[in-house]
Amino acid sequence: MATSERLIETTRELLWERGYAGTSPKAIQQRSGVGQGSMYHHFSGKTDLAAAALRRSAEDVRELAERQFSGPGTAYQRIEAYLLRDREVLRGCPIGRMAQDPEVVAETQLRRPVEETFDWLRGRLADLIAEGQAAGEFAAGPDPAEVAAAIAAVAQGGYVLARAADSPEPFQQAVRGALALLRAH
Repeated sequence: MATSERLIETTRELLWERGYAGTSPKAIQQRSGVGQGSMYHHFSGKTDLAAAALRRSAEDVRELAERQFSGPGTAYQRIEAYLLRDREVLRGCPIGRMAQDPEVVAETQLRRPVEETFDWLRGRLADLIAEGQAAGEFAAGPDPAEVAAAIAAVAQGGYVLARAADSPEPFQQAVRGALALLRAH
C-alpha cells in the first residue's frame, strides 16, 4: 500500500476509534509505520490528512448504502436492506460519530464530508420514498424529505442508543420500529 494510502487508512481507523482530538500525528505515524517527514510530504498537517480520511470514509459509507438503494426490489425492500444490513453497531457510524466531534463540526474542511454524506443519504432515501409513494407502497401524504430525515435519524440515533447500552439491540429495535412505521403507511 502506498504511503499516502497507509496514512489515510490509519487515520480513518483512529478517527473512528478516538475522534479528532484523540488522533494525534504521533499516533498516526506509530500505527501506520510512516515517519513524520513522509507524513508531511503527503499532507500539510493533521487537518489535511483527517479531511482526506473523512472523505474516504464518506465515499465508503455512500458506496455501501448505494448497493442497497440501487439493488433489486421495491422501494420498501431497498430501504429495509439498507437498515438491516450488517453493521458494526457498537462502533457507531464512522461518519455519524464525526458529527458528534466538536472539533470536526467547527472546522469546515472536516465537517464538509460529514454534511455532504448526510445530505446525500437523506436525498437518496427521499427519492426512494417518493418512488414508493408513486407506486402506491407508501401513503402519498408525507413529505418524502421529512420521512427520509426521520429514517436517517433513526439509524444514527440507533447507534447512540446501542453504544449507551453496550448492546446492538437498541439499534435493531429502532430499525424494526422504523420499518413497522413504513409498512403501516
